[in-house]
Amino acid sequence: MELYFPTELGEQLAFVCAAATAVLGLVAFLFPAFVLRLTAFQIGEVRPEGYASVRAAGAHHLGLGLTAIMLAQDWIYMVLGIALGFAATGRLVSCAFDRAFTLRNIAFFLLQVVLAAGPLAYVFGTI
Repeated sequence: MELYFPTELGEQLAFVCAAATAVLGLVAFLFPAFVLRLTAFQIGEVRPEGYASVRAAGAHHLGLGLTAIMLAQDWIYMVLGIALGFAATGRLVSCAFDRAFTLRNIAFFLLQVVLAAGPLAYVFGTI
């Protein structure tokens, strides 16, 4: 089985966003304590269920990113973009209701928006 790398720019952008999502998911899956510190959680009395939740979320992103890379279908790219778009929306709602307008939170929000915009732009033909 060969790894398919797209030839047109729009699909390349969607592919790179899917790969970045998979890499970020792999980091969360392998290093949950690091991800918790990076996302401003206090590390101390973290129960095994807490690490399991972070690993599960990382595995979800890893699986979604790899699925988009392996299948390279418009619908899968759309699912990836919509899922990341909802994640960005959740972070924005948190900024508004939880008073979480911090530089770190805004940076993660922008990352999620960029990762969502790539696949969606390709699917809807704006690139």
